[in-house]
Amino acid sequence: MSNNTTPAELADDAVILDVRRQDEWDAGHAPTAVHIPIEELQDRLGELPSTDGPIPVVCRGGGRSARAAKWLGENGYQAINVSGGMKAWHAAGKPMESASGDPEVI
Repeated sequence: MSNNTTPAELADDAVILDVRRQDEWDAGHAPTAVHIPIEELQDRLGELPSTDGPIPVVCRGGGRSARAAKWLGENGYQAINVSGGMKAWHAAGKPMESASGDPEVI
């Protein structure tokens, strides 16, 4: 199995793990995402989404999510990095929402 996937390969309603900072999340995120900032991941493993396959992990551009997916894999979880992150998700026209108006990727 590849360690990466693209937004185009994921369903619009895919449950993904978003490891970005709070301000990034607030600006715009996938409606079905679970938000656990990468710095809190180790302490919040019980909040990971349950899926039938690997958990897609996303950040802004793919760097933090690649590290998080690798760490999760080393600790017994199935995880896959979303290449290009939320920038690619947004560019692919995938659904996004924000608490304050038009969603954006910051």
